[in-house]
Amino acid sequence: MRRAPLVRTEESGGEQGFWPSYADMMSAVALILFFLMLLSYISNLITGNDLKMTESQLDETRAQVELARAQAELARAQAEAAQADYDAAMSQYVKAQKDLQGLTNDLNQKQADLEMYAIKIAEQTRSIEEQEKLIEDQKAYLAAANNEIVTMRSQMQTIAVLRLSILNMIKESIIDVMGDASKVSIGDNGNIILSEGIFFDLGSSAIKPESVPVLNELIDVFSAFLSNENNAKYVDSIVISGHTDSTGTDEDNRKLSTDRANSVLSYLLAGNGGELTSYSGYFCAAGYGETRPVADNSTLWGQAQNRRIEISMILKDESVLDIVDQYLAITVPDVSGADTPTVATPAPSPSPTPGYARFFGG
Repeated sequence: MRRAPLVRTEESGGEQGFWPSYADMMSAVALILFFLMLLSYISNLITGNDLKMTESQLDETRAQVELARAQAELARAQAEAAQADYDAAMSQYVKAQKDLQGLTNDLNQKQADLEMYAIKIAEQTRSIEEQEKLIEDQKAYLAAANNEIVTMRSQMQTIAVLRLSILNMIKESIIDVMGDASKVSIGDNGNIILSEGIFFDLGSSAIKPESVPVLNELIDVFSAFLSNENNAKYVDSIVISGHTDSTGTDEDNRKLSTDRANSVLSYLLAGNGGELTSYSGYFCAAGYGETRPVADNSTLWGQAQNRRIEISMILKDESVLDIVDQYLAITVPDVSGADTPTVATPAPSPSPTPGYARFFGG
């Protein structure tokens, strides 16, 4: 209900009109204070809510800051690890650079070596081609030389067979006459070995009568052989040598062996009516005493073996050397690689040994 305004009137007097206005004013002040308090309360409510919200936001911000700080620490650790990895990678990179430089240098050196090897291979290829040509030349030479060697071998075999044939003829002839093969043999030196007992009594140089058929057979064999010019041209000498055992003095043994050799030779040249007289230039005698034993002189059997007459046929040096010279004169390709073949210079022939050579025994 709306109040009537307070109005100061004359009837009520001046004091009675003032207090109602004051009360109204106080009410208004109280109302204003109430409103102010209400506003303050509301403001406090709003401020409290804002403060709580702010604290919540602050806590959240603190949490975010802590999270950011942790992330920052993690990032710093990661950055440090990354820096360490970078430093290690940089160190490996520097090392790899050095290794690469070393490999590059090695590669350049190997390239230079390959170029050098290529040059050497080219040179060796040319050398191989030259060697192949030389080999072809040498094959041709070997083919020709082989023919020469076959011819030379044939000639040498002819000489060897010739010498062996006459020795076998002598051996077989003596065996036929004596009927005893135990006293004649061909030694390792290619000589005919005749036992002392065939020709002589012990200690004697006189020819025994019963040995005459053997000596006559020797005369016939030598005469038939030397009468053939193809045989005689190879013969330098036919040596009759005497040998004794070690009993007695050296001087006596040398004299006895020489006397026995001369006795055999004398009969050969005079026997059968002088059949070998025209060939006497081929024959000679020698005495060696006890100096060339073929068995142990400490036994009777050995002494008997050492008392012997040997017949050896010595071939001419020239006969053999002519064949060798023919071989040495074969055209030989120059091994130095020159295209023009050279001729091997024959070795100078030595002067014939006085008396006889030693190519085939003696």
